[in-house]
Amino acid sequence: MKRPAPPYVVRPPTAVLTRGFDPRLSVGSARPAVFRSSTYVFTSPESAARAFDIALGKARPARDESVDLIYSRLTHPNADILEDQIVPLEKGAAAAAVFNSGMAAISTMFLTLCAPGQHIVHTTPLYGGTQHLIHTILEPFGMKATAVRAGDGAALDAAIAGTKNLRVVMIETPANPTLVMTDIARAVEAARRHPDAPLVVVDNTFLGPTFQHPLALGADLALYSATKYLAGNSDMLAGVALARDPDLVTALRGTRAVLGNILQPDECWMLASRLPTVTLRMNRQSKNAQRIAEALTRHPAVERVIYPSLFGDAEQARIRDAQCDYPGAVISLELRGGRAAAFSFLRSLRIVRDAVSLGGVESLACHPRTTTHSELSDEELDHAGVGESLVRLSVGIEDWRDLLADVREALDTIAAEPRPVGRP
Repeated sequence: MKRPAPPYVVRPPTAVLTRGFDPRLSVGSARPAVFRSSTYVFTSPESAARAFDIALGKARPARDESVDLIYSRLTHPNADILEDQIVPLEKGAAAAAVFNSGMAAISTMFLTLCAPGQHIVHTTPLYGGTQHLIHTILEPFGMKATAVRAGDGAALDAAIAGTKNLRVVMIETPANPTLVMTDIARAVEAARRHPDAPLVVVDNTFLGPTFQHPLALGADLALYSATKYLAGNSDMLAGVALARDPDLVTALRGTRAVLGNILQPDECWMLASRLPTVTLRMNRQSKNAQRIAEALTRHPAVERVIYPSLFGDAEQARIRDAQCDYPGAVISLELRGGRAAAFSFLRSLRIVRDAVSLGGVESLACHPRTTTHSELSDEELDHAGVGESLVRLSVGIEDWRDLLADVREALDTIAAEPRPVGRP
């Protein structure tokens, strides 16, 4: 379904609307149609044999070769179109693979790259689902994992250098939900010094592909819960993996074919239609969030506003300035009064909805310790800085003044509530 590329290099906003699709192959439709077929007719027996050789890794496609489709569990036209169109959004990417959720992308990555006995070094906190995957599935399968607190560059250097049989360095930056940043370039340098040549994988969901570019900083893989900012409407699940090395993506697609977790045609079609507006939406959301975060710093109900433009730690500010273009649309608040204050705040919101997830055009809030990260133990949560008083806000595209008024009213409610004697 691909059309020939123009003889000059186009910029990402143009490429995302023009790559990967030839209207002549779809009855002239200006935008891709949905192809729901499960199986595809071969142009010849020879073409069928060639398609299977390529699918099984026995051969590589020639440049601009048109390979027959086989079966939708392996790939399908909408996946091909989406994977081609998303590549220019991620600086440094050469290829992409799409999955039916962000966790599917993460699971496929680990199952492709790691074998029993091999080691993973990862930052903490991670998204609760990723942490749960490592503890309950990968470690019982014989893989080993070492956790390093996000933002501690020296500890990450030491963990990478001191780990034998190291296969993957997994970074989530900014960390969910503490927003602590990890230096991607430093992690890449440490990995390159290791004799096992581990791959550096970055969960780029919070800031990418608009505000942070891990592949351009040397990372091997950028992973996304495309459910979030890429899709942007809280109406679908999807995951994406992008790499500088096309062979790495080919390996992921091979595992995907076995697991059967490719993104379905309808969802591929929906996600492809959202890509041209990712930058527009994320810029509006980031501007909204920065205005709101900076307006809340002196509210009496707030112990601390956690947001990249407000970093007081010099090293965190340095990392932010080195690898992030804008601060993003997630704010975390540490409230005075612990869990009771956090729950009261969530109950008092009128515009912002109490729901997990993030990145949609609507604003959401949640209490990570009892929701998104509740799979972690109390010790893990305390070590990662996910406290009882922490709430996470995902700022949408509403008028920022209405959102700020809503959040302030909810904070005013808990500030006015009586507190038990001895409580701050």
